[in-house]
Amino acid sequence: MDEGTGPRLVRYWDKHAGGYDREMNFWDRHMFGDSRPWACARATGEVLEVAVGTGRNLPFYPAGIRLTAVDWSAEMLAVARRRAADLGVDADLRQGDAQALEFSDESFDTVLCVLGLCAIPDDRRAVIEMRRVLRPGGVLVLVDHVAAKGGALRAVQWLYDRVSIPLAGEHFRRRPLAHVRDLGFVIEETQRFKLGGVVERVRARKPA
Repeated sequence: MDEGTGPRLVRYWDKHAGGYDREMNFWDRHMFGDSRPWACARATGEVLEVAVGTGRNLPFYPAGIRLTAVDWSAEMLAVARRRAADLGVDADLRQGDAQALEFSDESFDTVLCVLGLCAIPDDRRAVIEMRRVLRPGGVLVLVDHVAAKGGALRAVQWLYDRVSIPLAGEHFRRRPLAHVRDLGFVIEETQRFKLGGVVERVRARKPA
């Protein structure tokens, strides 16, 4: 974690943990739709969720998986732990940095990140780490808001970036799929929708 940016962003998310679910209720309903159940339905075996936040994906995981999840905000994790307890979900929820995962190589069958890469300082580094901890043949599942297809909307996103990046480290013009392709994953499923394709869902497989 960058010694300057990282701790500042952790403090930001710690401060906003209490209101995060209220805000995301709106965006999940009007922007992201069924993306959380879509992503979780593709998880099998030993699963790592990166940037678990307040645990909004926990209700959607299928039975029989073994879930480990990380987030760098202790306050967000506290909400996630309460949600897991309320749901009766057995999960190993721990503090960690997506850019330097503490797990051994080839530890997981599925790595999943929903609406997290937009706010991780080095998103490419995070995808490299996800690939490292995936077993050969393992599946990477990503959902995020991304750069729009049209230039006019990308210009609006550029304006948002001028505020959101300094404030919360949140990027509106990233495209994680480019990193996934560059790192040699086999792309099995992609979907883009909403406002010129600003939401993207990806399932990719690490070559065996």
